[in-house]
Amino acid sequence: MHRPLLRLLPALGLSILLPLNTAGADSRPNILLIVADDLGFSDLGAYGGEIHTPNIDQLAASGVQFTNFHVAATCSPTRSMLMTGVTNHLVGMGNMKEIMADNQKGQPGYETWLNDSVVTLPTLLQDAGYNTYMAGKWHLGDRPQSQPVARGFTRSFALMESGADNWEAKHYLPGGSATWIEDGKPVDLPEGFYSSFTYADKLIDYIDSGRTDGKPFFGYLAFQAVHAPHQVPEDYIQRYADIYDQGWDAIRQQRYQRQLASGLLPDTGENAVTDDWGTFYARRHIDWASLSDEEKAYRARQMAVFAGMAEAMDTSVGKVLSYLKDTGQYDNTLILFMSDNGGESTVLREVAPLFYRLRYDTDIDALGAPGSYSEYGPGWAYASNTPFYSYKGSPFSGGMRVPLIVSQPGRVAAGTRTNSFGYVTDITPTLLDIAGVTPPGERYRGRPVHPIMGESMRALLEGRQEQVHDASRTTVYELAGGIAVWRGNYKLVTSSTNAIPARIGPQLFDTANDPLERHNLAQQHPEIVSELYQAYRDYVERYRVIEVPPDYRAWEQVTRNGREQFIAKNRVALALAGLVLLLLVASIVKWQVKRRRR
Repeated sequence: MHRPLLRLLPALGLSILLPLNTAGADSRPNILLIVADDLGFSDLGAYGGEIHTPNIDQLAASGVQFTNFHVAATCSPTRSMLMTGVTNHLVGMGNMKEIMADNQKGQPGYETWLNDSVVTLPTLLQDAGYNTYMAGKWHLGDRPQSQPVARGFTRSFALMESGADNWEAKHYLPGGSATWIEDGKPVDLPEGFYSSFTYADKLIDYIDSGRTDGKPFFGYLAFQAVHAPHQVPEDYIQRYADIYDQGWDAIRQQRYQRQLASGLLPDTGENAVTDDWGTFYARRHIDWASLSDEEKAYRARQMAVFAGMAEAMDTSVGKVLSYLKDTGQYDNTLILFMSDNGGESTVLREVAPLFYRLRYDTDIDALGAPGSYSEYGPGWAYASNTPFYSYKGSPFSGGMRVPLIVSQPGRVAAGTRTNSFGYVTDITPTLLDIAGVTPPGERYRGRPVHPIMGESMRALLEGRQEQVHDASRTTVYELAGGIAVWRGNYKLVTSSTNAIPARIGPQLFDTANDPLERHNLAQQHPEIVSELYQAYRDYVERYRVIEVPPDYRAWEQVTRNGREQFIAKNRVALALAGLVLLLLVASIVKWQVKRRRR
């Protein structure tokens, strides 16, 4: 069980924490925000994983480790809330562009880019005298007004789309493109590009370029790792050559045992591996023992590539941390590490098999290398999200409950954990509070903006309180038909569609005593279900949520939207091809007519 954060401080000799001094620009802390992509709750060593992540683990050992922190279940909605502190339904990411339902397209709050109704965290920090830098994945719109340089970043090297190849400028989805821009201008990738290494180098270069001007910095390092395609240099893969031969059930059980042994999670007597998780789980789970030796070898290699990619990300984090230490900036830098959602279970090769067969090499020996495509599917995602149920895209904890680590020497209590509920909209107000920047109200620079909705976590980080949110506060989430509502220790999970999963009825969980979401209390507490569902209906009304149709299917929508995007981008070429085909047919017909007349 968790010991409250405050009770740990005297034992650590930190009963009196240093105050966060924001009196002047020279003394304000630097801020480094690091975001992993599709990293599951248990992938890091500090969260029970066997993957070698010593640099991130050291951040956990030197700071506060959150075990009950939540994000949106997919990337761009999370990032929109991360950058603004405002619900994704107001800022333009009511649904992810790639899975946008037809009835949502073009509607307010569903623009698919960061709209003008909010002011961003980097803008507020930049206006307050911070240098602001980013390197990595943006995914918040490519129109000029939504690009990083227009939303508060002094310097930026950004991938604009949801993901891309890690070795070259190639998109991973049918109909997609891969675009990198630097300071608002399209650029070619540098020689020797590998996403994690290049992003770390870019951020270091940016920070170093501003060292002499006396300003603190805000750095946003947004990795592609470990989003598919899983790719990494071979030496990283070989470190995991034999580890995953035992299969995902064994890895999941081992991770859970480490979580329990370390006190990361309470021991509720549950087994992390079970068949009794309903039709959604049973339909997707594959029995490792049923696979052939060849299939086992292939799938073990897929997970080894994933693990190597995660370690390469950790290596890149370590490079940035070493730079900060070598230049004397580390002690005055508040560092946050988090994931944008849970592990991804979708097998895109099943969604568009011809595309991946023609575009990538998927042979076992090629996996991870330039030109290859690897993804690890529901079995390994199930291990990544240990001990939680479900995956990325889901309102269950497997999709939304992710690692969050906050560290700064002398300012954040070292080696502590908190099980306080936290939500992604809490990050912006926390960082503004620590930087001494007053959040905007309903107007900023003469224009109307949505006020920040999250709560500052500063008092918890400083050991002055044990919870971020008051027990009476309600947090509501919706994405693509998946619904989650939290109040105190209760969480309501339900769906407005037939697909997430199999049109479930309301499920109510006591997250303090049932963190694995195994025991539905809806029948025992219908009044709480009613109250929380009404909170959702109020949220729909207040924030103009456009609910997806009952027959909505996210990955069917991916195919449809990809086709529409391809047609829109290639309209002229397709028209010319049609004209050429028409002329060719006309020529053939004309030739046949002449031939008959003879």
